[in-house]
Amino acid sequence: MALNSNDKKQKGSIERDRRNILRHIEQPTLLFLCRIVPSFVTSNMLTVFGLLGSLLVPTAFYLAHTHQNRNYLFIAILGFAIQWFGDSLDGRLAYYRNIPRKWFGFSLDMIMDWMALIMMSFGFYIYLEEPYKITVFFFATFYAWAMIVALLKYKITDQYIIDPGPVGPTEVRVILCLIILAEVYFAGTIKTFAMIVTGVIMVIDIIDTVKTIKLGDERDKREKEEKRKNEEIKNAVHN
Repeated sequence: MALNSNDKKQKGSIERDRRNILRHIEQPTLLFLCRIVPSFVTSNMLTVFGLLGSLLVPTAFYLAHTHQNRNYLFIAILGFAIQWFGDSLDGRLAYYRNIPRKWFGFSLDMIMDWMALIMMSFGFYIYLEEPYKITVFFFATFYAWAMIVALLKYKITDQYIIDPGPVGPTEVRVILCLIILAEVYFAGTIKTFAMIVTGVIMVIDIIDTVKTIKLGDERDKREKEEKRKNEEIKNAVHN
């Protein structure tokens, strides 16, 4: 089926190279949602909606911990779903309607991602007991590391790659939801899998960091070579 003009990539948008496993399902789904979202719903409303979803995550963990009832964790899964909907659709909807604010949207998106990470980590911290609370520190650190590397790549390549590999933000949400779901029925599951996920993110960060440093070195060499050629041209013109 041919795409209409709104479905195509809008001029001036942030170049985002998606590499995550679920992209072939996620991207068509977002496009479909853009088509059916009521006209009165704005991108800013979706941003706020996603933030409310983020708030549900620590709330769910707090209730589960306070009342000693793991069924409250279902609220966290709902929170992640709402967060994905708002966070993934707000910018996409603006470009679909051809009313983007490129740098405003990009800046707001990064801030919301940081806030979501803080709230999500705080929720896990509330729920986990010692000595597993330290896992939350490492998870937040490594996830933030991945976000910083994405920004470094953007600076070096002028292309915003939010997925360090096959596992991007959407996949992390799905994995966390599956872990939480397992915790509801099998108490203690979250401890083991939290450490495993944290370890996997750390390995991905290390690999992606090495690649990013190589990209920076390659750009340095290209710029040095271009400078040398420009100087040779100037000298030839003057002579």
